[in-house]
Formats: sequence, structure tokens, C-alpha cells
Amino acid sequence: MTSRRVLYRGAEAEIQLTNHMERPAVQKKRIKKTYRIKQIDDRLIAARTKEEAKLIAEARMHGVSVPIIYDIDIEQGIITMEYLNGKRVKDIFNSLTQEGRRKLCEHIGESIARLHNHDIIHGDITTSNMILLDDRVHFIDFGLGEKNGELEAKGVDLHVLMEAIASTHSRYAGCFSYVLDGYKNELHDDAAAVVKKIEEIVKRGRYR
Repeated sequence: MTSRRVLYRGAEAEIQLTNHMERPAVQKKRIKKTYRIKQIDDRLIAARTKEEAKLIAEARMHGVSVPIIYDIDIEQGIITMEYLNGKRVKDIFNSLTQEGRRKLCEHIGESIARLHNHDIIHGDITTSNMILLDDRVHFIDFGLGEKNGELEAKGVDLHVLMEAIASTHSRYAGCFSYVLDGYKNELHDDAAAVVKKIEEIVKRGRYR
């Protein structure tokens, strides 16, 4: 019997460390909601599992580092994928040199642009959802992701990261500008329009 160890349990999913074909692996299993009608809950879990797997696969196809998917169980809401034995960006960000943070942030911005070039919205870009392995930033947890080409969605995606850096790494909040440098270099569309949208989102938050 394959042993499993719970790495994380949230409101929407449980992450377990396990094995797949004698390789370390991670299983993400969506949590059933007893307050929902079972048939509706089953359909939602299946749809969201399928969508997340598609986004991960498409991100990889477009040059963004993500875990390799080993298996998908749509009915049970389980995605089995590669275990990334690296370091969470959240855990190392503050200890890097200024130059190291700059390069890391530019790399992050380039990866986000590759997603946005193909209308992939991650939905929860934080330093907790990035793993540094072999000098590459791997994006994990596309559970809130979607396909959306709207400027608003791309602005919100980046704004989430801006807020995450400001709150989790407050001493280095200015490093978000390096993210934008990388983003501008890689984005096919008008990056200035996305930056303007971020500024609009910030203003909306101030005047609520």
C-alpha cells in the first residue's frame, strides 16, 4: 500500500505526498462539500479538476515551468503530479541578495507574461505558489485559474502578486517593479495597458 503524508489541507483541496510508479509524487484532491447537493458538487469537482489539469498542461506547452502531471481522476477530483523537491519562493525571497531578488523577480514576470500571452490566468500568484528548483521558478496550484483574455483579468492576476509581495515581503515591496520589467520584456501585447489596469485596481481599492 502506498504511504501518504498530508502536506497541506485547505478549504478546497488536500495536498498529499505519495508515490507514483516508484517516484515521489504529489496528489491534489478536491474536498467534497457536504452543504452542496451531491450531484452538483460532483459536477463542480470534475469540471474544476479538468480545468486545472488543462491549464497546467497548457502552461508547460508555452514554456512555463510547472509540475508534470502523471495521472488525473476526474470523478474523484484528484490530480497526481510531479513532486518538486525545491524551495518555496516565499521561504527564500527575503534572504536573497538584492541582485538575486531582481533576477528572480524578472524571471517571475517573464513566466507570467508567457501565461498571459496565451490568456492563461493563474488566479493566485503568490510567492507561496512558486517553487525554485534547478534555477527555474515553477508555478503550482492553478485551482483558481481560468482562460481569460480580458485586460482586467491580467491586471488582477499581477495585482495579487503585488499585494502578496507587499504583505509577505514588505521590506522588498519595491521588487514588484522587477516583476514588471520581466513582464514587459516577454508580453506580446501592450504591457503599458496592463500596468495601467493595475493602477486602476489599486485606486479602486483605496476608495472603497
